[in-house]
Amino acid sequence: MTTQKALNPSAGECKQCWYHAHASHEAHKHLKPHEDCPACVDHMLNGHGNTIVGR
Repeated sequence: MTTQKALNPSAGECKQCWYHAHASHEAHKHLKPHEDCPACVDHMLNGHGNTIVGR
């Protein structure tokens, strides 16, 4: 179950980075052991785009 903390990033934090860090098991449960998350890899290579939260 996703925690409230994982769904509510701090001001200025990227939604995807925050969620994948605070709900890592749930966010990555579809991956095999030692498999990189395609969304995370893309995000690391291409930046945050419009996922930065402004409060």
